Amino acid sequence: MSAPGESPEAAISVLELNEAAKAIIEGAIQRLWVRGEVSNFTKHRNGHWYFSLKDASAQLPCVIWSRDVRRLPAAPTEGMTVMARGQLTVYPAQGKMQFMVDALEAEGEGLWKKAFDETKARLTKEGLTDPARKRRLPRFPRTVAVITSPDGAALRDVIAVIRRRQPGVSVVVIPAAVQGEAAPDSLVWALDRLARWVRESRGDSPLVSEAARALAPDVLIIGRGGGSREDLWAFNDERVARAIAACPIPTISAVGHETDVTIADLVADLRAATPSVAAESAVPVLAELRQAVRALGGALADALEDRVAEGARVLQQRADGLSLRAGRVVERRRARLQQLAGRIEALSPVAVLARGFAVARGADGGTLGRRAAFTVGGTFDLLLHDGRIRARTESVHADAPHLPESP
Repeated sequence: MSAPGESPEAAISVLELNEAAKAIIEGAIQRLWVRGEVSNFTKHRNGHWYFSLKDASAQLPCVIWSRDVRRLPAAPTEGMTVMARGQLTVYPAQGKMQFMVDALEAEGEGLWKKAFDETKARLTKEGLTDPARKRRLPRFPRTVAVITSPDGAALRDVIAVIRRRQPGVSVVVIPAAVQGEAAPDSLVWALDRLARWVRESRGDSPLVSEAARALAPDVLIIGRGGGSREDLWAFNDERVARAIAACPIPTISAVGHETDVTIADLVADLRAATPSVAAESAVPVLAELRQAVRALGGALADALEDRVAEGARVLQQRADGLSLRAGRVVERRRARLQQLAGRIEALSPVAVLARGFAVARGADGGTLGRRAAFTVGGTFDLLLHDGRIRARTESVHADAPHLPESP
């Protein structure tokens, strides 16, 4: 009897041959890294990526399944030299050899830098990295929220620093994964939980207890200790960055070491070099606060004394000025009164009489000021400055020595 494929009667199907080739290739060639240049890159609507790796002499069809795409920071660009890790296989339905890629790295920073730059550009365009939108940290926080791994050294460092600087400040830990595939979702969930807590504590919901309102955080520290680029990559996730930017309280990003800069650092209100530095930035030293308060009290007392002294000086100056002006007004009015008195005295009939003049009055008391008012034999009173004389008219003459002679 012929073996499968040895004769026309024992011919096998195309699928059987392709599946045999697949088994042989996968069994003979284990998973490995391949270097090449990306060509004909395509994103399929089902989430898979298709492209070719090529060099000067050959090319190799590649695929990255959607489940593996999620682990990559960014898509490669056309012509980029990459190192792809995968399994060589045969696609039985088409008899096509493929390289199934599950990891992809570019030369230098490559894909990581591309992903970082693209995310930063989008957030910068929306103004989320603008220094003008950064909020000031509260000077006297009552509660500090910390989003990090509950088992990491970063949390222990933050708590130790806060306890040392100001034991009365409460620390609320919202645990989250800080590395791995689940880290972005975990961090976003923690940030969302914090945001809901803060907003509810600021509202009037009867479901929020007074204790929960009192413990509502004033500032957030989010971060982790040092690690590799891959370990820190969750803090470059765009969803995490947007959640940090939307946080209702000021945020401090403390990711890795001083040389590590993440997208989270760019959108947070303050970037701290390490978690310990973040704790120092969030909470002032109690002893320093007390000293500052004492110094402020002394300065206020001095300022109050200076203000009182200055007020007294100004008040005295104004009183002196008012007194001087009042004296001047009185003197001017006195002079005016004297002037008016002199004029009145000059016009007074009594003053005229005192100068040697006399006034003639008839029996009815009226002044006889014209010649026609006198009749020969009539009587009248002659008023002098020191008395009255009863007189009778003997004669009336038109001429008088005080009148000018007629021409």
